[in-house]
Amino acid sequence: MPKGYWIARVDVRDAEGYKDYVAASKLAFERFGAKFLARGGEHEKAEGQGRARNVIIEFESLSVAHDCYHSPEYQRAVAIRQKVAEGEIVLVEGV
Repeated sequence: MPKGYWIARVDVRDAEGYKDYVAASKLAFERFGAKFLARGGEHEKAEGQGRARNVIIEFESLSVAHDCYHSPEYQRAVAIRQKVAEGEIVLVEGV
């Protein structure tokens, strides 16, 4: 079964507030076995509009990635993140 991934691109407006999101999201990530492959490090904008923070998270499957995103634990974290950052998250199936 192919892995599932979150690809997140984020601009953080409030770094202190974003720490609250990171702490809150940890509960969901631990529950669903998230593995961070990239988390905000150096990057190069090769095409299109970039964001300051780029994250790739691996899950056992697309279904697990979906369940994590829609879980009550993560949705509580989303409410925090949306107050302090702007971005996009897509869920994608691996090959």
